[in-house]
Amino acid sequence: MLGRETALEIVHRALDMTRADQVEVTLRGGDQALPRYAGSVIHQNVTERDTVLSIRAVIGKKVGFVESNATDDEGIRRLAERARAVAEAQEENPDFVSLPSPTPLAAVDAWRESTARFTPEERARAVEKVVQVAGRYGASASGAFSTHTSERAVVNSLGVEAYGSSTTALLTAVMNKEPGGFGYADQVSRDAAAIDPEAVAEEAAETCARGVSPRDLAPGVYPVILKPYAVADMVMFLGWMGLGALSVQEHRSFMNDRFGQRITGEAITLYDDGLDPAGLATAFDPEGVAKQRVEMIVNGHANAVVYDSYTAHREGKQSTGHASGGAGVWGPLPRNVFLAPGDADLDAMIADTPRGILVTRFHYTNVLHPVKTVFTGMTRDGTFWIENGQVAHPVKNLRFTQSILDALDTVSAIGRETKLQAEGGACRVPALRLDAFEFSSATEF
Repeated sequence: MLGRETALEIVHRALDMTRADQVEVTLRGGDQALPRYAGSVIHQNVTERDTVLSIRAVIGKKVGFVESNATDDEGIRRLAERARAVAEAQEENPDFVSLPSPTPLAAVDAWRESTARFTPEERARAVEKVVQVAGRYGASASGAFSTHTSERAVVNSLGVEAYGSSTTALLTAVMNKEPGGFGYADQVSRDAAAIDPEAVAEEAAETCARGVSPRDLAPGVYPVILKPYAVADMVMFLGWMGLGALSVQEHRSFMNDRFGQRITGEAITLYDDGLDPAGLATAFDPEGVAKQRVEMIVNGHANAVVYDSYTAHREGKQSTGHASGGAGVWGPLPRNVFLAPGDADLDAMIADTPRGILVTRFHYTNVLHPVKTVFTGMTRDGTFWIENGQVAHPVKNLRFTQSILDALDTVSAIGRETKLQAEGGACRVPALRLDAFEFSSATEF
């Protein structure tokens, strides 16, 4: 970690060295450390430290983007020269208007000293607790416990100046017990000391123990109860498919021509709030623009998408603080997403289901048709058959091919408790019961 003073000194130095009509400079860096474990043994310890300096140079309507790990004077000088050269070599972008102007930034407390000071021995002791729980269940444990410190400094020639630092800790646990029993759990927090290894391990081990000797189940359309792990995967894919303004402007979003219309069940409200500490809050986006709350789906109705400066200027709007960073090719994306909870609990959902499937999480998910929100993947680490309101027995994993919006249109219960996930951003979601979910094929495990 360079710290605020040093990080801002570097980006201002790069700003001064870059000759262009408009310039944006970003520094991002940090440390990540983790032990990986498999077969109930730590087999790898990894520590990574990285600092990346990037420059976006604008000449007229030509925009160039470059980045480097060099932050000394000579390295910055070469990067600044390359940024101008890349911009000059571009074709003009008639839709480009300007880099963003300064916005007032809220104070966000995303730093926990306990995480920054977390030692390899503390991480190893946490893994040991997971392994001990696995042993009591006769299971084998795998996973990782990562701690991450990060910082970002952004300045531009229009007066933007922003600096933020954060910490994140994530413990994952996969349990395996023969024949065929698997379970999964994780926990993410800004504070590594708040992670509860025994609770994570117990959740994964209980699922694993119940999953031994799974049975075949024919593919088909079934009611499902999705635990938050699976719901988060689905929701983040939905954001990537079409909740950013660029996808709408390029006419490849499921929101096109549907704003104000009902697109899911009316119990579904999905929003992004970068300042909500119940997620992984941050004050500003990679352009240094203040985060705004955006209500994307409200009571099942298509309401809004998120913007960065480029897509906002194309429509005469203001950025909502959702730039994705880098060269901006992905456009703006929701990164601190919340699915509003309901009033049910998981046991009640199961009790109210005559026949259906309980899914712990998804694996190997991929997009098939973004406009129709069709994605595919497999269940994993705990899939169970529900019969007469009870978890009857484990079933072998199933591959699904399903429209997310169609699935959410059949929502019949939403959990009151939510869980934070950190895959491709942050996402806090409850469990869901959906009355129809299509499983296209079976597996052998």
